[in-house]
Amino acid sequence: MPKIYEYLGIIFFFYSNEHEPIHVHARKGEFESKATIVLTEGIVSKVVITNVKGKKPLKGKDLADLKDFLSEFADDIVRKWVDYFVYHKRVDFRRINKRLK
Repeated sequence: MPKIYEYLGIIFFFYSNEHEPIHVHARKGEFESKATIVLTEGIVSKVVITNVKGKKPLKGKDLADLKDFLSEFADDIVRKWVDYFVYHKRVDFRRINKRLK
């Protein structure tokens, strides 16, 4: 389960047995949501945030922080997903403690 980012206490990660479509999990404490990244002709066209079965979803300020992060880092998440699941490369972890917006 590679952790790829931490943003204001929200941990972004992939489960090691992931599948398409490209998506990332975001957890803070007992709360977890999933963001599916939709590509059109190789370009991020949409990000869809959904609940994770059996988990309480991120909400309020944390959900807003998740959306802000995804608007800035969706392309990087796609690159890390491809590197990890397609090329079987190790992906780096990055911690961001300053608010993006």
